[in-house]
Amino acid sequence: MGFFAVILALAAEQLRPLSRGSSLHEALRSFVAWCGRNLDAGKPHHAWVAWCAAVLLPTLLTAGLYWGVATQGDWLALVFDVLVLYLTLGFRQFSHYFTDIREALERGDEDEARRLLAQWRHLDTAELPRTEVLRHVIEHALLAAHRHVFGVFFWFIALSALGLGPAGAVLYRLAEFCSRYWGFRQHAMDEPVNATLLARSRQLFALIDHVPARLTAFGFAVVGNFEDAVAGWRRDAGLWLHPNEGVILAAAAGAVGVQLGGAAPAGVSPDRRKTFSSGATPDLAAAAGSTTGALAQMGHLASVVGLVWRSVVLWLALVALLTAANVLG
Repeated sequence: MGFFAVILALAAEQLRPLSRGSSLHEALRSFVAWCGRNLDAGKPHHAWVAWCAAVLLPTLLTAGLYWGVATQGDWLALVFDVLVLYLTLGFRQFSHYFTDIREALERGDEDEARRLLAQWRHLDTAELPRTEVLRHVIEHALLAAHRHVFGVFFWFIALSALGLGPAGAVLYRLAEFCSRYWGFRQHAMDEPVNATLLARSRQLFALIDHVPARLTAFGFAVVGNFEDAVAGWRRDAGLWLHPNEGVILAAAAGAVGVQLGGAAPAGVSPDRRKTFSSGATPDLAAAAGSTTGALAQMGHLASVVGLVWRSVVLWLALVALLTAANVLG
């Protein structure tokens, strides 16, 4: 049942994607902001209360609704799965930025590409040369694909197998959103956030994302250049501050043979502060600390898109085989 739910949700999301700045996103933002504002009084244990209210409570509510719907029939349960996945999983929730930036670069409008990248990831792109714009776009697109598709997919399948329906998809998306939103409020909006709440949300999301990140990296290796992806994973994952991001980006860089990382300005994510200082490098200069591979070019954007879609097909095929084995067994 989970396999069909994912297929139908992806198809629905491609045919009718959620609009930019949708009312659902605004409601989610308001809810998370309310939890932080009203449940976090600055003490360490308040961070747990705020996070549980923002993430675990909706997750448990989703599981309870699924159980109630499932008692009325399998088809209603499938419809509920598809609805929740439609709201939590999909490429079109971020791909418009990737597409618009690629189109701007193709027509030679680098200023527009920088503006769109800054709008997407809230970082300073004024002095980024073309190669660095491409590297940032590739890095952010890979992480967005993981967080909007592969991570959601893993947790949906994992908790669905335990009879919790789409609760895993809600758990993953809310944990990711909270870790990103509270950091965005502090750094981009210049609003104070309890340091414990910010740290707790990031730690918990890192824990939730540990296995999905490595499965995504493994999928990239299988459908790309396996040897280079594994070598990059082992050698270069530590170039990024956050281990889960480093695993994904290092494996993807090896899989398509592109140079990622480097001494470019650090954005919200991926964060290069572990080994890199701020300041853009010249367009043709080799950046110390980068992964091996060719400097990012327009052709690598198509390679990354192909890598992601082949990974989707790989994991769907595996789930289909498991579903068939369960039915036949």
